[in-house]
Amino acid sequence: MAVPIEKLKWMYEMMYKIRWYEDRMVEAYGEGKSPVFNIGAGPVPGEMHLATGQEPAAVGICAHLTKYDTVSSPHRPHHHAIAKGIDLNKMTAEIFGKVTGLCKGKGGHMHLFDPNVKFSCGGIVGAGIPHALGAALAAKKKETDWVAVAFIGEGAANQGAFHESLNMAALWNLPLIVVVENNQYGISVRKEASTSIPSNDLRAEAYGIEGYNVKDNDPVEMYNVSEKAIERARAGKGPSIIEIETYRYLGHFQGDPELYREKSEVPYLREKDPIILLGRKLVEEYHLDVSEIKEMEKRAAKEVDEAYQFARDSEYPKPEAALEDLFI
Repeated sequence: MAVPIEKLKWMYEMMYKIRWYEDRMVEAYGEGKSPVFNIGAGPVPGEMHLATGQEPAAVGICAHLTKYDTVSSPHRPHHHAIAKGIDLNKMTAEIFGKVTGLCKGKGGHMHLFDPNVKFSCGGIVGAGIPHALGAALAAKKKETDWVAVAFIGEGAANQGAFHESLNMAALWNLPLIVVVENNQYGISVRKEASTSIPSNDLRAEAYGIEGYNVKDNDPVEMYNVSEKAIERARAGKGPSIIEIETYRYLGHFQGDPELYREKSEVPYLREKDPIILLGRKLVEEYHLDVSEIKEMEKRAAKEVDEAYQFARDSEYPKPEAALEDLFI
């Protein structure tokens, strides 16, 4: 299925923006944490889970979403948040723990929340699926064509929340789409060592719903598959599971020694980098001028750089404000 050129350009620029954002976060997060890794040091303390290499999962489906559709994300949330259109300045300030952040610096990297674009991040493995289920139920009760998307890692598909939520979504015919990002590892455990089936879309049959599989981290295929799932959901035909075979270029968290990975693994994967391949497609098949691609990259990088500067220039919350806005 041919993808409109404007959608392809949007996906390329968005993937580049996500990659630039994560690369900048590697730098910011690493400040002050060496020579001995100290998780609490530097301008961005705490754990940090980056999505470098997993961009197609986010852009392929978010290319079809509107501001009325809900997205929930796990502890590796930046690519989903950026593709959904979150305020990049406020998101970055939140990660830096600044008062100008989405939650005034109280949520941090794993608890991003922006009601303006209907995005939330549960942080705990599998926790976002029931949130998306609730949004899907609300969409049906309101008699709208809104959909809810829950992004999870493949390890979360072995959690009870996955099965309970999909059972309810199937039973009540809700517009829920669960996107399983199979990045090959649940922390340090290979998928085949923890899951008895080759891909989690096969589990759809158990609930009487649709299942789709996307190979080779392909953003175009993810776009096409997502279009089918979303059209079904908007038409009242119920939930779907999409599993995309993607790749985590970095460790489970920044500072992860990655002793479980082959040293040759990541360089090999980068030969199949989805951003490079999509850029090549735009030039060779859609005859886009290289200068236009460079302009998209420049625009994306500028927005990211400005967001990081905004976060660094913002103030930390005052200690006496710690309990503000916690109670309704």
